Amino acid sequence: MLSVSELVRQVEAGELDTVLVAMTDMQGRLQGKRCSARYFVEEVLNHATEACNYLLAVDVEMTTVEGYEMSSWETGYGDFVLRPDLTTLRLVPWWPGTALVLCDVEQVDPEGTPVAASPRQVLRAQLDRLAAHGLHAYVGTELEFLVFDDSYEDAFRGGYRDLRPANQYNVDYSMLGTARIEPLLRRIRNEMYGAGLYVESAKGECNPGQHEIAFRYDEALITCDNHSIYKTGAKEIAAQDGRSITFMAKYNEREGNSCHIHISLRDDEGRPVFAGNDAGGTAAIFRHFIAGQLDCLRELTYFLAPNINSYKRFQAGSFAPTAVAWGRDNRTCALRVVGHGPALRLENRVPGGDVNPYLAVAATIAAGLHGIEQRLPLEPEFHGNAYRSQRPRVPRTLREAAQLLGDSKVAKTAFGEGVVRHYRNAAQVELDAYDAAVTDWERVRGFERL
Repeated sequence: MLSVSELVRQVEAGELDTVLVAMTDMQGRLQGKRCSARYFVEEVLNHATEACNYLLAVDVEMTTVEGYEMSSWETGYGDFVLRPDLTTLRLVPWWPGTALVLCDVEQVDPEGTPVAASPRQVLRAQLDRLAAHGLHAYVGTELEFLVFDDSYEDAFRGGYRDLRPANQYNVDYSMLGTARIEPLLRRIRNEMYGAGLYVESAKGECNPGQHEIAFRYDEALITCDNHSIYKTGAKEIAAQDGRSITFMAKYNEREGNSCHIHISLRDDEGRPVFAGNDAGGTAAIFRHFIAGQLDCLRELTYFLAPNINSYKRFQAGSFAPTAVAWGRDNRTCALRVVGHGPALRLENRVPGGDVNPYLAVAATIAAGLHGIEQRLPLEPEFHGNAYRSQRPRVPRTLREAAQLLGDSKVAKTAFGEGVVRHYRNAAQVELDAYDAAVTDWERVRGFERL
């Protein structure tokens, strides 16, 4: 990480000329400005900067849409404040002479009121709720992606058809398969390390061209910040290499891109609290935490799977969950308990690579707090193949998940009714766009034969 004093020194020495000032939008993307380093030091550092508030009220294509209370033509599309969080300040090795800082989003008022629907603020609110119980969340996210030998520009011009995967076959755990693109993987690993991320490993996955780079767990907010920086940076590094990367949940009919989220809790003294002395080695708080996940998973799935495409990933026998169940080291369950002792943790297997990490982690914490506060009992663990069970199912479509979110008392209590309305509207915007589109599948199926 980069201290303010070192930033100033590098600017004065002419070593640093640009600072990326960024927030995270509803889709989990970095949005913001490229500021001259001197301007950042002289103005933004102490006075923040502004951006149009439509950044939290547009669709994935940055189109203005209806239904948002915070931003509209009626309200004049005003500004909000981007307040740099200087604990996130770092160098960006893939852009020499460049630093980056992430921002909290505030209203334009003397009090600096947080914008409640901003993903970083949604997570901060849940972390504050957790802290009131003397608890703190530690999180790791495992992002999978597909690498193609086509540039982003060529992929766009070709309608994203007939792309060339970087591997031609399943390279899950294959040392030979990862060696095929090790120059790219190595560059991503090393430059993320230079940006302050703790890299653990890289491995191949099942879909041709599919890989995963894993990073060490950290405090929840730090992990989500790093997740967003990594996702943007990996795409930029691939583009510099003439390649493209996609994190979409389901690119084709083969294995999708997951983003398994591992979470554990510690007390104010930093001691893990999930392990205990019962027959399963778990503490009561862990059992309540899992019970809360089971009770809330369906109604909070939108925050784990926010797009139309997210739901294409939930296929039996695909290592993507379809059943709301928990089990120990059982990859057929939506909730998998792994580790033991201080390393005991919960893995949420629902999210895909398209997830907004702040919202997903916030939802996981909210569900866990529901279980802790209500002291919900934990049902017996599931044994066997959950795909074939009669357990409740993960929502099958965005439409179903959005309806469940809109009706959720737990979500309204945890996030506030305004935040729930905001993201319920985001889901409806996506649904309306999809309902109006004509797909290749429809043309192939119906052009001649219907």
